[in-house]
Amino acid sequence: MNKQVLLSSQGHLATLTLNRPEARNAYSSEMIKELVQYLDELELNPQIRVVVITGAGRAFSAGGDLKLMRDKEGMFAGGPVELRARYMQEIQRVPRRLTRFTKPVIAAINGPAIGAGLDLSLMCDLRIASSQAKFGSTFVKVGLIPGDGGSYFLTRAVGLAKALELTLTGRVIDAQEAERLGIISRVVDHDALMSTAYELAEEIAANAPLAVQLTKASAYQSLNLSPEAALQLAASFQGVAQNTHDHLEGVNALLEKRPPLFKGS
Repeated sequence: MNKQVLLSSQGHLATLTLNRPEARNAYSSEMIKELVQYLDELELNPQIRVVVITGAGRAFSAGGDLKLMRDKEGMFAGGPVELRARYMQEIQRVPRRLTRFTKPVIAAINGPAIGAGLDLSLMCDLRIASSQAKFGSTFVKVGLIPGDGGSYFLTRAVGLAKALELTLTGRVIDAQEAERLGIISRVVDHDALMSTAYELAEEIAANAPLAVQLTKASAYQSLNLSPEAALQLAASFQGVAQNTHDHLEGVNALLEKRPPLFKGS
């Protein structure tokens, strides 16, 4: 059986490629299982510092598989109670895993990111899009809601008013509009997408790994904290960071005017 998610790595970078191009990389139960398993592996691999997620073929991800929806098969089978359980046990495994993934994740959005495909990109920390990409929270067009938590992630990215406009209309927007709204950080020519994503990943991976992970954790955790609680969190994280080998290495490298050699410890 062909893998529905492909894993490749080079140096400190890993790439996860959604690999159902014939279905525009729509989710399947197997794809979810493989994606979560690979994220588990990459979390524990000390060599990997940054992960890039992209899609095979012309789409990033079309989200839910419409044929399975129509036929009420796979993750779309069952009555209300069974479907609720399926959502929690299958597609919601993806946001649960990504929200506790400690390393930076970059979405390299090579084509349409629609429905749960848009949501997957929003679960990543950084998003770079091809000029050919399109974005839409289109659940209402097929009588559904963002069952993978997409409303939460979109609201966090663009604010409540704009998120409601996009989710209630189901409007599809182009990459330039997505950049203007803050859904993505930049748009690049299609042929330059992966090289740009890898350049950004390399820039991040060149820094002290634990400091990068603590900085990411601090940013997300501080969103829901009071200023005082955020300051206490920062003090705690800094107490850890300042007692690492990489902190001393970074200081010495600057003083000695040489590149640092970070070990992740």
